Amino acid sequence: MKKIFDIQRKFRFTVYVLLTVSLVMMGLSSYVFTLSMELVERSRQKIYVLDNGKSLLMALREDISENRNAEARDHVKRFHELFFTLEPDREYIEKNIREALHLSDASAMSQYQAFKENNLYNQVIASNISMTLQTDSIALDFSSYPYGFSYYGKQKIVRKSNITIRSLSCRGSLRNTSRTDNNPHGFLMENWRIEENKDLETIRRKTF
Repeated sequence: MKKIFDIQRKFRFTVYVLLTVSLVMMGLSSYVFTLSMELVERSRQKIYVLDNGKSLLMALREDISENRNAEARDHVKRFHELFFTLEPDREYIEKNIREALHLSDASAMSQYQAFKENNLYNQVIASNISMTLQTDSIALDFSSYPYGFSYYGKQKIVRKSNITIRSLSCRGSLRNTSRTDNNPHGFLMENWRIEENKDLETIRRKTF
């Protein structure tokens, strides 16, 4: 009788142990499954890019989408500011133009050559003219590739006798390219052209 009682007690103990282990395993499995689902969801929000097979870059897709728009605007703005900001200093002009040409294709070089042939830069230096550019707006079209853009701004041309305000409207497109020190946003402007550049007003400067 005592042996039968011991066998029943051992059987119950074994059942309790197995039940406890089963519950622990079920809980652990549920935790691992939940954790795995979270990791899978996070991985879907990330992309991995090989940079010439040398480095692995990771970025969130949403962040890339938002930053790409901002980078495109800054690329367009930076080019126009460099290209149209002139001071009566040949070295300064050449530096600005050189930096601007890294951001665009041959269309910008063609316009630069046209300005040179029209003696624009020599006039700026000889007449002590300062030209600055204020950006009004930049419109981007990311619905198709290459991405089209329109730039609108105002030029301020300061001469010894007067100040002239001119409107500036330009169009072109952007294509993706490799990021470099000279082109940190990884865009290249293509088919860039000036649509409008006309006088809005001229203000006579006071002389003392």
